[in-house]
Amino acid sequence: MSLPRRAPVTAAALAAALTLAGCGSGATGAAADLAPAKGGTAPNGTVVNLSARQDRVTTAKVDAIAALVPEEIRKRGTLKVVDSIGTTPPLDFYADDDKTIIGVEPDIASLIGNVLGLKVEFNPVSWENIFVGLDSGKYDVGLSNITVTEERKEKYDFATYRLDVLGFEAKKGSGLKVTGARDLAGRTVGVATGTNQEKLLLSWSEEDVRAGLKPIDIKYFSGTEYYLALSSGRIDVFTGPNPSLAFHAVQSGETEVVGTYSGGGADVLGKIAATTHKDNGLVRALNGALNEVIRNGTYGQVLKRWGLDGEAVQTSEINPVGLPKPKP
Repeated sequence: MSLPRRAPVTAAALAAALTLAGCGSGATGAAADLAPAKGGTAPNGTVVNLSARQDRVTTAKVDAIAALVPEEIRKRGTLKVVDSIGTTPPLDFYADDDKTIIGVEPDIASLIGNVLGLKVEFNPVSWENIFVGLDSGKYDVGLSNITVTEERKEKYDFATYRLDVLGFEAKKGSGLKVTGARDLAGRTVGVATGTNQEKLLLSWSEEDVRAGLKPIDIKYFSGTEYYLALSSGRIDVFTGPNPSLAFHAVQSGETEVVGTYSGGGADVLGKIAATTHKDNGLVRALNGALNEVIRNGTYGQVLKRWGLDGEAVQTSEINPVGLPKPKP
């Protein structure tokens, strides 16, 4: 997945957005459900802790895996993680104190740090600056829902840790079911610009036109703006990372995910990965740490905690087949 630059999303901001999303069609109580004392509810029914006190899942250091960390990072004692606070829960966002970084990505980063015996230092930046920082060596690794692509593999190494699943969110009762291009022909569909979801919609629209159908009417949104567009009927569907859409649907009570699709498209199983600059020597340590937490069960605990059980991988891979390069 590729996320554009967005304004930071906090627990408080999400509550406000969800209140607006419920306007005009009956109160949902969504904002109350997100109050710090009560927490949100993930799609699997788990109550999500939105407070600054996270009580994260932890695990033990494994010396043999820690020894794989490049000497410079071992001596420093910290793992500089870069992330983009531009997504909605449960990926990577601010707690109700508007400063503590929480979500499934920070939790997985923390587990990696545990295994490697390193203190994790979080560095929130805009999406494009993740790669600028990795290129310059300012940061060691990016954990921000980054999809493996063949183009990115030319500059970066990847250690996978979650499936890349896209979702399609619509108002409840719409009757829509999205399994492919034909289901969205002639529909008004929202998406964030510069994302893999946008690429999918553009290719589907072209496919529809070739089949003699109407093109998809694509509308662009950033952040949580699409909530109101769905609620008011300005768009029929919004497509984005399934974890965020499924979480929002549960909170609002007025929308639902009406289809999912691989972030890699029809031919490749999309995968999310810890991303580091190519050949800097860190990827083997990241891969080893991820496979350790998968093996010992703490990885599964983290995914369940955020309602993402269905996106687990059985093993972490180094540089698997990624999304194909765009056709010239």
